[in-house]
Amino acid sequence: MLTRKQHELLMFIHERLKEAGVPPSFDEMKDALDLRSKSGIHRLITALEERGFIKRLPNRARAIEVVRMPESMTPAVPMMGRMAAGVPIDAIQNHSHSIPIPPDMLSPGEHFALEVRGDSMIEAGILDGDTVLIRRGDSADTGDIVVALVDEEEATLKRIRKKGASIALEAANPAYETRIFGPDRVRVQGRLVGLLRRY
Repeated sequence: MLTRKQHELLMFIHERLKEAGVPPSFDEMKDALDLRSKSGIHRLITALEERGFIKRLPNRARAIEVVRMPESMTPAVPMMGRMAAGVPIDAIQNHSHSIPIPPDMLSPGEHFALEVRGDSMIEAGILDGDTVLIRRGDSADTGDIVVALVDEEEATLKRIRKKGASIALEAANPAYETRIFGPDRVRVQGRLVGLLRRY
């Protein structure tokens, strides 16, 4: 049985090997797991090696091989950082780590997760600190809650409404006003399909 951090590290190494063909550096692992020092990573790697999940290859820097994955292989999606459900913040950051998602929450297609910051969607049941599960895609119907990229620089979580040629991004909190843009200023990044909350 793996601890949460061991599972996170194993998933991160596995994803990185799949994407780049090389394992992440200790610094990248430390940042992805939000640890203060590399010694924590050394302990996690040793634990994964002792349990037979990974193998370190001698005489080679950064040489780690994933030997097996946990039996209860929960699907994981990339966590793309924090995002405003209020004042838009900078465009979605890079993939920091992966988080396990219950399989029944995933539909066909590519997904990613974002941590919500702000209270503009509280009446839709989306609170500050929640993690939203987004299905990547560039189309949405009126009324869908989407991650929208405004002017290629600010990402925000809002309900989309198409009004003639313009696009309205609507908050679910009366304290925030609806913002209206021309169609060339808004790019849909994906649609809300799930919500994860820690109590």
